Amino acid sequence: MGFFHFLKTQLTTVFQVNLSVISNYIDGKVRIFSSILQFCKLCFLELVKCSSVVTHESFDKKQEKAVYVYDKPKHKKTSREPKEWRCIDNCFWIIGYLCITWWLLLFLCNFLPAILPGFKLAELPGSRLKNEGLNAHHPVVLVPGIVTGGLELWEGKPCSKGLFRKRLWGGSFAEIFKRPLCWLEHLSLDNETGLDPPGIRVRAVTGLVAADYFAPGYFVWANLIENLAKIGYEQKNMYMASYDWRLSFQNTEIRDQSLSRLKRKIELLYVTNGNKKVVVVPHSMGVNYFLHFLKWVEAPPPVGGAGGLGWCAKHIKAIMNIGPAFLGVPKAVANILSAEGKDVAFIRAMAPGLFDLETFGFQTFQHVMRVFRTWDSVISLLPKGGETVWGDLNRSPEEENVCHSAKTQYLHSSSKESNGNDTDTWRSIQEKELAKYGRLVSFGKVASEIPSSQLSLIDPKEILYENAPISSTSCEELMTEYDGMSQESIKRVTENKAYTARTLIDLLRFVAPKTMQRAESHFSHGLADNLEDPKYSHYKYWSNPLETMLPDAPDMEIFCSYGVGIPTERSYVYKISPSDRCKSIPLQIDISADGSDNDCLSGGVYFVDGDESVPVVSAGFMCAKGWRGKTRFNPSGIVTYIREYQHKPPTSLLEGRGTESGAHVDILGNFALIEDVLRVAAGASGTELDGDRVYSGIMEMSEQINIQL
Repeated sequence: MGFFHFLKTQLTTVFQVNLSVISNYIDGKVRIFSSILQFCKLCFLELVKCSSVVTHESFDKKQEKAVYVYDKPKHKKTSREPKEWRCIDNCFWIIGYLCITWWLLLFLCNFLPAILPGFKLAELPGSRLKNEGLNAHHPVVLVPGIVTGGLELWEGKPCSKGLFRKRLWGGSFAEIFKRPLCWLEHLSLDNETGLDPPGIRVRAVTGLVAADYFAPGYFVWANLIENLAKIGYEQKNMYMASYDWRLSFQNTEIRDQSLSRLKRKIELLYVTNGNKKVVVVPHSMGVNYFLHFLKWVEAPPPVGGAGGLGWCAKHIKAIMNIGPAFLGVPKAVANILSAEGKDVAFIRAMAPGLFDLETFGFQTFQHVMRVFRTWDSVISLLPKGGETVWGDLNRSPEEENVCHSAKTQYLHSSSKESNGNDTDTWRSIQEKELAKYGRLVSFGKVASEIPSSQLSLIDPKEILYENAPISSTSCEELMTEYDGMSQESIKRVTENKAYTARTLIDLLRFVAPKTMQRAESHFSHGLADNLEDPKYSHYKYWSNPLETMLPDAPDMEIFCSYGVGIPTERSYVYKISPSDRCKSIPLQIDISADGSDNDCLSGGVYFVDGDESVPVVSAGFMCAKGWRGKTRFNPSGIVTYIREYQHKPPTSLLEGRGTESGAHVDILGNFALIEDVLRVAAGASGTELDGDRVYSGIMEMSEQINIQL
């Protein structure tokens, strides 16, 4: 009875919500099944391992049983001994549970609509718009972001035997478990050049399959591709501009000619589709990558693509930026400092030392840090604009805005689509939260809260240029750059109790000197005073919207489309690690730092509104103010629109990742976003989409940022 009561309760809950996303959730069933097969393969290997351990013991037991049975009279039955539980049995039990769950979900998706009249799956946006007469018009180019594109092996070390043209990144990730150190070695880049290490060639997967699914059943672009196909898109008018997201943007051209291939593909799509301009849809870091492309394509050779000043105006109709990280993300800071974020810090606090133990070969964070610091693309995501954008020791654009808890209450209580000017309801629930977000890194909770006059501050340049003592530890191998630093140097860093977006760069130059020296030749994070200065023609400025100008293309449209209503990392409280062992990371997020009066601080992380990865100020400022109208960053007056998507989490497991999600990756399955993309691709303008749709305080935040326009 308990089971049937549970089933009844669950079905009642299911009928009260929209289960349209079950089809999306089950869409990856074939891929899930392939992962089960992969799991079977691993279980087989485990069986071999288990068998080798107990071979002699089992053989002796079998001999004894054979003699025993032979001596007994044949007419007597022998009682069976209890079967010994083996490690392989665990594998098959897990497979059994996975199969049962898979078939149950398949049943719910395919049979309940026929059995129960009230159970109805929502129509896909593409199908509905097709029925309304919408058809493919403008060619579409998709530009994936960091980590979501697949990478495959073309040349490797002996440990990679059998992996030629197999995916090292994306797909089943089976190689992580089978040969983890070999896997990490092949995903690393050369620490001096930022290109291929000797004897290793890893390249981006090509085609739509490069980023349709990140892993079996976990969609990235698959839902959008499917809906585009519903209105007539296919590979002749749709293209995935995959690239090796580990490299600096200019190095993707130097090594792989990725920018040249993208230029030629856009030109081909333009010509073969009746001279129709292209709609470009970049996501996450792909937004910064395509911004770099806009400057590269019109720049003269040998550095640029020689397209000329009118190339963008001729070939591009609109750029629909999804989850844009225009001004960087604070997460990148934590990744470089300690190879962690809020989730990793929590796991580390729950199991202190587990991932740092050498007993089982674990040094997870050290290995991850060593790999991350060879990826120049991570440096491209550091906060841009300095203290002007991200705030100083005393103020920040978000300081007058309420924390996420109150904001969520506002979002869920209001169904009105704001145009950015209606703030009466907002102010009525606003609590005076003066979190000092401008202190991106603080050493100690107290340092993150007290007035700046009480802070112990040291000019980071003094730390950077003074002769720091070399580490006295006898490390056989320098796993990270921290191994070459002494404890005195680390303590010296923490004497400056708070770092802003301006001083943070000096901190990173001190703790990651090779990484920053290499990457800063490809990226810049400042704010230009005079864009006419010839120095800004260098490619390292092209991906920073505050140090470059948009092309002369007045008929082009730019959309900033992103989710809101999810706590997003903004600044961090750090501490010195208690471990002084060799091969340890000396800095950690202080998980014990929680806010009592300030709900914005939790587990050593200050949160603001965003899409879980990119704060609103980074995603929306350029469309809200930096590029709005004719400005020095947008001299031709390209029209910009803000399209925010209020996050609504799925109400049950059967909804999968949801059709109204505003999360950074899940938003690619958001039905409202998909509809916007389809309508623009079919010829609609931003005005026909009703212009701006704003839920957050981005307009107020933008007014707090004092930039000469």
